[in-house]
Amino acid sequence: QVQLVESGGGLVQAGESLRLSCAASESPLSLSVVGWYRQAPGKQRELVAIISRGGGTKYADFVKGRFTISRDNGKNTVYLRMDSLKPEDTAIYYCHAEKFAGDYWGKGTLVTVFS
Repeated sequence: QVQLVESGGGLVQAGESLRLSCAASESPLSLSVVGWYRQAPGKQRELVAIISRGGGTKYADFVKGRFTISRDNGKNTVYLRMDSLKPEDTAIYYCHAEKFAGDYWGKGTLVTVFS
């Protein structure tokens, strides 16, 4: 069982930055993929960014150039740096991990961006 705990959400003004953290119960190197998803009110959960065991990354088109996913293997933590935030980035951000045949979710952290 992989446990994931998100932190770093908050209330920010448009144009500002936040860094989200996902603390995992084991090293990201033992996980096939770790990613960030988000769900806005009334909308479906959507992929934001992922990082594979090998370090490869993938981003949703709507965050390319603004968000950066990274990891610190020694701290068992995956980060999501979010720059140039927009009101439409307001959502609950969830950390997700895959390992073998299982996938795991954190409880989420709320990001609210006001104009």
